[in-house]
Amino acid sequence: MTKTAKLQLPDKTVEFPIVVGTEGEHAIDISRLRSETGYITLDEGYRNTGSCQSDITYIDGEAGILRYRGIPIEQVAQQCTFTEAAWLVIYGELPTEVEAARFRQQLTDHATIHEGLRQSFQMLPYNGHPMAILSAMINTLSCYHPMLLQMETPEDFEEATARLLSKVRTVAAATYKSAIGRTIEYPRPDLGYCANFLHMMFSEPHKPYEIDEDVVSALNLILILHADHEQNCSTSTVRMVASSGANLFASCSAGVCALWGPLHGGANVAVMNQLNEIHKSGIDVAEFVAHLKETKGKLFGFGHAVYKSFDPRAKLLGQIADKLLKKLKINDPLLDIARRLEETALSDSYFIDRQLYPNVDFYSGILLRAIGIPVDMFTVMFAMGRMPGWIANYKEVHDDPKGRIYRPRQVYQGPTQRELVRPF
Repeated sequence: MTKTAKLQLPDKTVEFPIVVGTEGEHAIDISRLRSETGYITLDEGYRNTGSCQSDITYIDGEAGILRYRGIPIEQVAQQCTFTEAAWLVIYGELPTEVEAARFRQQLTDHATIHEGLRQSFQMLPYNGHPMAILSAMINTLSCYHPMLLQMETPEDFEEATARLLSKVRTVAAATYKSAIGRTIEYPRPDLGYCANFLHMMFSEPHKPYEIDEDVVSALNLILILHADHEQNCSTSTVRMVASSGANLFASCSAGVCALWGPLHGGANVAVMNQLNEIHKSGIDVAEFVAHLKETKGKLFGFGHAVYKSFDPRAKLLGQIADKLLKKLKINDPLLDIARRLEETALSDSYFIDRQLYPNVDFYSGILLRAIGIPVDMFTVMFAMGRMPGWIANYKEVHDDPKGRIYRPRQVYQGPTQRELVRPF
């Protein structure tokens, strides 16, 4: 027998079914609330509202747990390539040997962008924000592949997925190259996903980028750890747009726009900006932390809205950051400040008691800077990593036979009916 929850209204009592997730999460299904009572719920920011039922990602913020399709993030990060993790997130299982080979070949075949799209970069302002360009170019991609706007078969969806995942890295690298006035590099068919991106970012016609497997591994890890994170702002935006029947490219382009916001995808940029402020001020890290505690200021890159213990992604990135920074022997004052800040915060009861541990944004910012990615490209890297999650959520909406367009309600607080009166 289905358990129910009772809601006591001024004139009646109504019952609604309780929905229980596979991990024991409880929700009250209020889908009949308005039709039966005339009431709606008010939950500004949707912090207590489940907008969907999904099979993709599970998070337990109190316990510091993140799982893709039921598999702990630690196992995915340590045993998978980004493309394998992408397939897992999108399709629910790791690819078979045949599927993996086919998908790798598709990613290779579709890495090059149309020459018309390459020329489009020349018509955009060189100092345009990379996220604006990325969003525009993802939408423009659909103009060159109109046959994929209506996906009638699983093969159509796989083709569209491979094209989008492959070309987003080419577009991202081209965005950077056009911004600095350098030649846009063509992808190399002999390189894997992450190595190919690094080649397109940093190779010059006269000087090919030297592939460092440790750098490739670090980038692979960064992308995997950003592949999905439940119903955040950008993922919810993708689902919202997809519910209208919009195509995959338009829906993911909307996700890029949502991610662009500094309260969402710009967190690791905020980390670097704060480190830069500390460096410019010349203040000692211990003194900065003491001032921060006194003024109750914010230490960017520490603590998380979801995780109330250690961010499991941060643990993994922190380990590879130690390894990579030692190997590269980079003399960077911001990275030095970051490590001293980390040591200070991890040994200070003020941060420990408040569970303000380094989060994924802190370490991803350090690693991206060490790799050579400029700060204004950080959010683009986030978008590249999050693309599998957006595609997977788009697929859930697209495949739902009972799907309806998302249409939240509101509580109107404006003027009641009044007459039109001109002010002159």
